[in-house]
Amino acid sequence: MSFLICLGALAFLMFVAYRGFSVILFAPVAALAAVLLTDPSAVPVLYTGLFMERMVGFLKLYFPLFLLGAVFGKVIELSGFSRAIVSAIIRILGAGQAILAIVLVGAVLTYGGVSLFVVVFAVYPFGAELFRQVGIPKRLLPATVALGAFSFTMDTLPGTPQIQNIIPTTFFHTTAYAAPILGFVGSAFMLVLGVGYLEFRRRQALRKGEGYGAGHTNEPEANTGEVGIHPLIAILPLFVVGISNLVLGWLIPLHYGETARALLTPGTPEISLGVKSVAAIWSVAGALLLGILTVFLFAFRRVAGQFAIGTQAAVSGALLAGLNTASEYGFGAVIAALPGFLVIRDALSAIPNPLVNEAISITALAGITGSASGGLSIALAAMSEQFIAAANAAGIPMEVLHRVASMASGGMDTLPHNGAVITLLAVCGLTHRQSYGDIFAITLVKTAAVFFVIGFYYLTGLY
Repeated sequence: MSFLICLGALAFLMFVAYRGFSVILFAPVAALAAVLLTDPSAVPVLYTGLFMERMVGFLKLYFPLFLLGAVFGKVIELSGFSRAIVSAIIRILGAGQAILAIVLVGAVLTYGGVSLFVVVFAVYPFGAELFRQVGIPKRLLPATVALGAFSFTMDTLPGTPQIQNIIPTTFFHTTAYAAPILGFVGSAFMLVLGVGYLEFRRRQALRKGEGYGAGHTNEPEANTGEVGIHPLIAILPLFVVGISNLVLGWLIPLHYGETARALLTPGTPEISLGVKSVAAIWSVAGALLLGILTVFLFAFRRVAGQFAIGTQAAVSGALLAGLNTASEYGFGAVIAALPGFLVIRDALSAIPNPLVNEAISITALAGITGSASGGLSIALAAMSEQFIAAANAAGIPMEVLHRVASMASGGMDTLPHNGAVITLLAVCGLTHRQSYGDIFAITLVKTAAVFFVIGFYYLTGLY
């Protein structure tokens, strides 16, 4: 019975997310309903003492990254830099490589720190126009954008500032550059197989005489002209974020040591915290700040006039994304405290290989919640100590554990109820029936990449 209660809570949350209801509202409802069926008297205790504590704790650590990432993406958009990058890549590769061009555009923007949702809005107008010119079916565009923005640059390439690559650092005391060899191998696997699949689908459509299609909704204006910004200047803020993230990740522990301390007023309590658990967060936050300043340095006039209105939307988006993920984190903490979760944990623990165990656990929870960061947070909050103990017993470095966890979170997360998928289809003016099949194929490629990387590690010992 306790096992069914846990599954029921997870199924309910997945159902309401699929139906478009707010996770912020229904995550506590689902969690507390499960507690109510287990022990009614524990409902207020677990709500205040566990759900809210974990939710607020998540925001305390990660909200600065949601906020700064959203602001950085917005100033990149307002400055015209994102459009300049898109135009340059398309110009270099040519219209004949339209699918690869759109994938690389999404990859460059995401790896540079631009929010996944911002990338969708930035890339769609150019992707749609390019697909229309070349005659590629528009129904393939969402999967193309998903491959570039929601896959290897989100959680696999070492150093990516996306939240899915940062969450494991606080549990495993690693950096965003953990296991770089595995990251590059996994990224190559996704890129080659993903582009290969999309090109296969394009050729299939060509043989059938299918073109871009007609009667589409939300069609952008045909506008791929020059934007008057040199692409090297446009891409500079992205390089600043990447390089400063690496440098700050090295300097912060060197400066503070094991423990960071602050005492501003004599006679007041000293504030201290362990540096290992926050170094990666501080380095990414600092890198995003430097990226924002770089945009202002080169495009002050274009950005300053729209900054107030633009950042209102960015802050709202950051609040929504952060609270969604934090609510799922609190939900996971409550579910993990229920007796039924022990059944789930023991079943997953029965998988003998530590890396396979971690990968399946995280990708399953990411799929259920429809969120890479949410599923990753739930799994690590509940089972990170178990993963660490098993890895230590098997002699597996924490860097490998980090990379597998991050990649697994981006595996089955893109099920139909995933917020990014729903947003992507809405922006493209397409439906699940028209385009989700190809998005799911990319999801399978992402999931397979995790196990390919695990096999590569065991065969070579490289990470």
